[in-house]
Amino acid sequence: MKKIKYIVIVLSGILAINSCDTKDLELTNPNELSPETFFTTGPQVQSAVNAAYANLQTRGLYARHIFFALDNMSQENKGNPQLEGNKTPFLNFSFDAGSDIIQYYWETCFLGISKANFVLDNEAKIQALPNTVLSQEQKNKYLGEAHFLRAYYYFLLVPRFGDLPIYTSQTLIGAPRSPKADVYKLITDDFDFASKNLLSKSVEEKGRATKEAAFAYLGKALLYQKKYDEALAAFNKVTGFSLEPKGKFYNNFMDETEHGPESIFEIEYDESLGTGDKWGSDTAGTGVAEATLRGQEYGNLGWYNVYPSDDLLDEYETGDDRFAETFYVPGSKYNNGTLTMTAANFKVGEVFRRAGWKKYQNYYKRIDENQDSSINFKVMRYSDVLLMKAECESLRAGGSQAAAIGYINEVRLRANLPALATTLTKDQVFTALVHERKVELAGEQVRFDDIIRWGIAATELAGTGFQAGKSELWPIPNRETSSNPNITPANNNPGY
Repeated sequence: MKKIKYIVIVLSGILAINSCDTKDLELTNPNELSPETFFTTGPQVQSAVNAAYANLQTRGLYARHIFFALDNMSQENKGNPQLEGNKTPFLNFSFDAGSDIIQYYWETCFLGISKANFVLDNEAKIQALPNTVLSQEQKNKYLGEAHFLRAYYYFLLVPRFGDLPIYTSQTLIGAPRSPKADVYKLITDDFDFASKNLLSKSVEEKGRATKEAAFAYLGKALLYQKKYDEALAAFNKVTGFSLEPKGKFYNNFMDETEHGPESIFEIEYDESLGTGDKWGSDTAGTGVAEATLRGQEYGNLGWYNVYPSDDLLDEYETGDDRFAETFYVPGSKYNNGTLTMTAANFKVGEVFRRAGWKKYQNYYKRIDENQDSSINFKVMRYSDVLLMKAECESLRAGGSQAAAIGYINEVRLRANLPALATTLTKDQVFTALVHERKVELAGEQVRFDDIIRWGIAATELAGTGFQAGKSELWPIPNRETSSNPNITPANNNPGY
């Protein structure tokens, strides 16, 4: 960017917290504050950190666009005839640098990075506060949150774009793209700092990053770099979690069971806060919109945009409990079990869908979806950690295939499936892992990154428009290449 001059660069754009409870990121705008008087109280420090969380709630990310883009590219979705024109290109890989969705994704992530950098640029002020104003533990944990969030936003960006401009302060000058390895170095350093300074889930307020979340994402970032031993060491520090019990898989995707034993990090939503309106900014992260469109967009009754693909539905084994907890089919109960979905509910024109999405839907307690949804996104679950541990154990030098299978079996047994034999070969373990991640994490924006990093995307996405050597990455958006003199169209990713 030629200039990062978003609302958060000046303190009139820093957002303050009203309350910290189970939904602790409700924010308001303290326009009366000035840079000279900011970071003089504990609530001011907290409000600056909260502002960095707010961009996760935008439509550019988890309120709307991120789940379409990634689940469409992975072919977990099929589009209804009314699917909006800016989302169809993610099914057939025809998107280009003019995509508004790609622009929103880029911009909201860098806004979040800028907000995190605002906190880190003022570390000296924060550390200088008397301990009677803010304890050292609180200072460390707020700085840890800023490092965590900066790393999180960069970790959203690097699989999509590869080489990226690195901003470690609120610079006004557009930075050139740095090698992906340098971006990962920043990400792992930030998550490592966070792991040493954040509070544990057992004592932290719900909705905030924790020590365990930092270890989980540190492990994931290391895994993406194929640093299996280091990743496994980080994952082994994710303690105090368990899978939801057998028969309770859907607890991971309901409003009433948020922050459960399996949940490591969630994106917070509450339609009763802010305006309760999902139609907030695509990018700004003002803390006003506290609802997500996931329920309606992936819905089943009334209008909706996408539904599960046959390829995904066919992946499930007979007897896998997760099928009925991931999808609605004719005969499924809804509205607290008082109503039954019929075949007519699955008709689109002259086409009958086999199923509709159930994850993150409100039908379990409603008769329809009304656009606004409060259900948090569980973006890191313990089952994901177990499967990533299995991958690390299987692929690391001298790793134990039996141990890897043990982690996979923990997830399978919860799904009421038989355990895999501990005598499987390394190749067989990999095949099992590909399958297990596809069905366990369906519709959770994980699969596309998985098949890219495994090098199997060209095979898995054959016939979709995916082009090896191009479609692995998104283009740098036009707005960036036209405004940042150090990133021109000639510097874009291959094929764009």
